Amino acid sequence: MSDPRAIGVFDSGMGGLTVLRALRDTLPHEDLVYLGDTARLPYGTKSADTVTAYALQATKKLLAHDVKMVVIACNTASAVAIEPLAEQHAPLPVIGVVEPGARAGVAATKTKRIGVLATESTVKGGAYARAISALAPDVHIRQQPCALFVALAEEGWGDDAIAEAAAQRYLEPLFNDPETAPDTLVLGCTHFPVLAPAIARVLGDRVTLVDSAATTAESVAAALSKNGLATDASSKGSERFLATDAPER
Repeated sequence: MSDPRAIGVFDSGMGGLTVLRALRDTLPHEDLVYLGDTARLPYGTKSADTVTAYALQATKKLLAHDVKMVVIACNTASAVAIEPLAEQHAPLPVIGVVEPGARAGVAATKTKRIGVLATESTVKGGAYARAISALAPDVHIRQQPCALFVALAEEGWGDDAIAEAAAQRYLEPLFNDPETAPDTLVLGCTHFPVLAPAIARVLGDRVTLVDSAATTAESVAAALSKNGLATDASSKGSERFLATDAPER
């Protein structure tokens, strides 16, 4: 059994392209449709109800392209909207990035101390803390909202002095006490891998950085197989890109 339809992927902007790249690497023959909800970027400062409404609307746009699965390539939307999306569009498989990110973090830590960098909304909602605790109740979790990181990533300033200064400021509260400092840092927003070089320069090699993209792609592959939705095409899959707005510059 196979299904040639595309996989739908959405995020508030370009951050979800990190997930799209992982999907392409893992699933080279699948067609992908990517929606960037650029008209309403960022999601991370919005209320849970607003983000859920945006996510439902983004999914509706993707379904207009007859997708067979939806991947929420946004931690904020995954944290608050995955259950409403799954309920409203059952039996359509809906895959988020929080649970795969939590799983990767738990697998990486050796000291059972994990830090999470995320948007204000994701931190406030506690989705990562719940997901990590469900997998490993004895892990100590510290979270840090990083409001500027999304804007820096969207501007393409992920690897310069400004990004490094912002990383230094945000990371200081997590690492000011060596006794409680995490050995693993989950990048809890799909925009944040763009800033990974700046973060790594601040932290050196004392911390493992975890990007949920690869683990999410593995979850998508497993869901395709489980639901009989994988394509049997042997040719390279296509990508189609959609946006709700384009900047006038």
